[in-house]
Amino acid sequence: MSSTTAEASSGQTGSSSGGALARSTSSSSTDLVTGQGKTSIADGVVRKIAGIATREVNGVHNLGTGGTRAFGALRERIPGSGGPNISQGVSVEVGERQAAIDLDIVVEYGVAIVDLAQAIRRNVITAVERMTGLEVTEVNITVDDIFISDDDNEEPAPSRVQ
Repeated sequence: MSSTTAEASSGQTGSSSGGALARSTSSSSTDLVTGQGKTSIADGVVRKIAGIATREVNGVHNLGTGGTRAFGALRERIPGSGGPNISQGVSVEVGERQAAIDLDIVVEYGVAIVDLAQAIRRNVITAVERMTGLEVTEVNITVDDIFISDDDNEEPAPSRVQ
């Protein structure tokens, strides 16, 4: 993440609630701190929202780097592991009012990466801001790989040896 993250803008370097966040009081309807109580949102919640919003965009095949995808595939095969990791390939930095998000993605071959990145940013920012009330300052996208689907309709090549 860059140095223009949420915590730098709030002047706070840590949070006493282990990565949780809170909004300062103001007249906005999206305040996380009100006269009636405080709402804290864990980093993992923002990661999941961003992961789901990214996967909703057509052209995204998967999230994560090669190592995390391999580990995730192994993890999914273990009974009782809880299924796929929705926040794989997503990292966030959350402050009191803002969040910055980093994504590692695998794109499908043939998709315009620039257009895909714009669609991902738009969807992630909309989802995170709508669900949490946080301002998303940046969404950094790293294209880690391109998925090339196998053509299942192709006949197998005849064997050269009989």
